[in-house]
Amino acid sequence: MESGTPAATTTTATAPGQATDQAVGQATDQATDQAPADPAAPDDLLATQPVGYWTGLAHSTVTAHLRDAMARVDVTQPQYWVLNHVHAGARSPSRKEVVTQLTPLADGPHEIARVVDQLHHRGWLRTDDGHRLHLTETGEAARVRIRALATEMRAVVHEGISDEEYVAALKVLRRMVANAEADTRPGH
Repeated sequence: MESGTPAATTTTATAPGQATDQAVGQATDQATDQAPADPAAPDDLLATQPVGYWTGLAHSTVTAHLRDAMARVDVTQPQYWVLNHVHAGARSPSRKEVVTQLTPLADGPHEIARVVDQLHHRGWLRTDDGHRLHLTETGEAARVRIRALATEMRAVVHEGISDEEYVAALKVLRRMVANAEADTRPGH
């Protein structure tokens, strides 16, 4: 919003018989129009920055950092997902269950199936007579090593960020996702 341009207002009922005028889309008197993405935006202008840019940048940067670290020890993030998924269940999953549940996270529709094959080839997974997947001893040892690496990388990324700040950021993002999913205006 440009200086001198009046803000749109809406009347909000605060109690029976009372109403206040409030600037639409503004929590304060300061405009919160969206500005172009700017990695160097000062703190006082961060509220104008596009969330899509920042979430995309965070996703690509953090994912690349983790995947680069994993590549140095000859593993991939999807391999870690599969090892964790097979390890975590109360009952051992089938190949189809693993593929179905992890494909939404993957870079393509065939990636998880290929990862299951790779882990079988490495001797990290085995399939029982009921077609259920299990970690081998070497697979479990690899999962534990990769988990330690992922924990180390998480500490690097979270340096200077308290758990409370992290939770607050995730709550904001979760709310934004819910808001976007709930938008029922025509054409949205």
